Amino acid sequence: MATQPRSRRETWRLLFLTFPSLFWLVIFFLIPLIVVFAISFGQRGTYGGVRWNLNLENYARFFDPLYLRIFGRTLVIALTTTVICLLIGYPLAYFIATRPPRWRNVFLLLLMIPFWTNFLVRTYAWILILRDQGLINTLWTGSLHAGLLYLSSRVPLPIWGPLLSATADPLPLFGTDGAIIVGLVYGWLPDMVLPCYAAIERLDYSLVEAAQDLYANRLKSFLRVILPLTMSGIVAGSILVFIPSLGAYVIPDLLGGAKSIMIGNVIYSQFMSARDYPFGSAISFVLMAVMLVGTLIYFRMGTE
Repeated sequence: MATQPRSRRETWRLLFLTFPSLFWLVIFFLIPLIVVFAISFGQRGTYGGVRWNLNLENYARFFDPLYLRIFGRTLVIALTTTVICLLIGYPLAYFIATRPPRWRNVFLLLLMIPFWTNFLVRTYAWILILRDQGLINTLWTGSLHAGLLYLSSRVPLPIWGPLLSATADPLPLFGTDGAIIVGLVYGWLPDMVLPCYAAIERLDYSLVEAAQDLYANRLKSFLRVILPLTMSGIVAGSILVFIPSLGAYVIPDLLGGAKSIMIGNVIYSQFMSARDYPFGSAISFVLMAVMLVGTLIYFRMGTE
């Protein structure tokens, strides 16, 4: 009997402490989510808005080949971005985690400094780098072309003609899926590095030494010991990169142009241009379902 009031008091204290966050989630997340879900079953009005003629036409419309093709491109871009971030971020995280303690914070600070700049400013910087008159194409069509022209004047060979014509035109960098992937990798790379760094830093290196004492080389030590023990960081980083990459629309809109659009741009256009709120809501929930399935798969992989 003496423990009952204490337990009840602890319950009320817990509710008091969690009420602000629960209230915030209910008002600004759960209720809008329910509203959008209800709208996804409606119909677009004549002048926009929603007609509450409940049906599944919006979800069936998503399986049109046009939208499936855009969704397939989006999925490929998101997966490619995740893989590239992993291939770059994991070695970088391992390098930082294995440095002396006084240098780790320095490297982490250097990693985060560029991301203190506004997101749009950094994206516009990539436009200046990748466009036809940008930095890369200036070096390609300017310096390289001038160098080849100088060499052709000094050493007359038949090969100079094709090389000069190949370097005369700018490289097709801007407005492509590659430009979108570059922007996404640049934008979400820290989200891969930081979880991997946290997992590697917690690693018990005595287990690696034990594997080496059992005649395991560096590759086997990495594959059998380091990689499985740091899988939680890989899973967390992959989730943090894959989900925002799948729903991105700012970077594809700025770097992809009209030729390379992703499903996030379709959702944006349905709400802001076409004013087809039901169809935009249906696409949003399909995308959310795919994100949920991907998250469950990642968590499943991380707990095995």
